[in-house]
Amino acid sequence: MKLYRLVIIALSLFVALPLAAQYRDDQFKRDAFTQTYADTTQKATTDSSALFSFKEFFGGLAGKNKASLKTLTIGSAVFIGSNQIYNRQYWKLPIVYGGIGAGIYGGIRCNQLYKSTQDSKYQTYSILSFVGAGLFYWGSLMDGAIMFKSDKKPDPAKATVYSLLLPGLGQIYNGEAWKVPIYWGLMAGSIHFWVDNSRQYQRWKWIHNQATSTEKQVTDTPPWSGDNAKYYRDVYRRYRDYSILAFAVSYLLQVIDANVFAYMQDFEVSDDISMRIEPSVIPVNYATSFSVPSTPAVGMRIGVKF
Repeated sequence: MKLYRLVIIALSLFVALPLAAQYRDDQFKRDAFTQTYADTTQKATTDSSALFSFKEFFGGLAGKNKASLKTLTIGSAVFIGSNQIYNRQYWKLPIVYGGIGAGIYGGIRCNQLYKSTQDSKYQTYSILSFVGAGLFYWGSLMDGAIMFKSDKKPDPAKATVYSLLLPGLGQIYNGEAWKVPIYWGLMAGSIHFWVDNSRQYQRWKWIHNQATSTEKQVTDTPPWSGDNAKYYRDVYRRYRDYSILAFAVSYLLQVIDANVFAYMQDFEVSDDISMRIEPSVIPVNYATSFSVPSTPAVGMRIGVKF
C-alpha cells in the first residue's frame, strides 16, 4: 500500500509541478511588463494568470470568454468532456461518456464474476475493461489539447500538455524529435530497474521471513542468516525506490524541456557576435548615490552584441 500511495503522490506532482511552473512564468511576464512604480492611482486588477479559475473555466464553456488550455485541461480532468464542450464538438460526448461508462461497468461486472467463479479470465477482462475506460479518459484530454486553437506556434501550453499525456510528444511538437529516444531510454531504464529491484526485494524479503520464522520446518531453513537477508532486502528496497525516483525525474524533465523550449522558439542569436570597448563618461546619479562626487567619473564601456 505504501508503494501505491507513492505512485499516486508522484502522479499528482507530475501534473501539478509543470502547470505550476507555467503559472509562475505567466505571472513573471505579467509583473515584468505591467508593473508601475510610484503610481498610487493604480487600482487592483483581477489576476488572470491564476493556476485555475472557475470563472474563466465555466465562462469559456458558456462561450462568454476564451479559456486557456491550462484551465481547460485542469477542469476537464474533473469535469470530463469539458474540452469537447468548449470546442463545440458535442457529438464526441457520447463516445467519451459511453466508452468510460462501459469500461467501468465491464470492469466491475467482470470483477464480481471473478470473485464468484475464481476464473482467471474474468480477472483479465476486468483489468482490460478498466484500462479501456482509462484510455477513453486519456483520449478526451488529448483530443482537447489537439483541437485547442492557439495563435502561438508552438504553443508552450500545448507542448506541456502533450508531454504530460504522452512523454516525448511535446518534443515532437516543438520539432525536436531527436530528444525522444533520450527521454524514453531514461524512463525505460528506470522501469527496468524498478521491476528487477522489486523482484529481488520480494525474493530477499521471503528469505528473511523464512530465516526468522519460528514456525518453519528445519528443511525450509535457507542458507542465509536473517541478518544477511535483512541487509539485501533493505538494499534492493532502496534501489527500487531510487528507480521510482529516477522515472519521476525523467518524466518531469521532459515536461519541463517541452515547456521551456516552446517558449524559446522565438529566441534568436545572431551569427554576428562581437565585443566593443570604448571610453565612457559615467554621469552623476544624485538619486541613488550616497556619496556624490563633484565631477562625473571616467571609465571604459564594454558592449557585447549577439
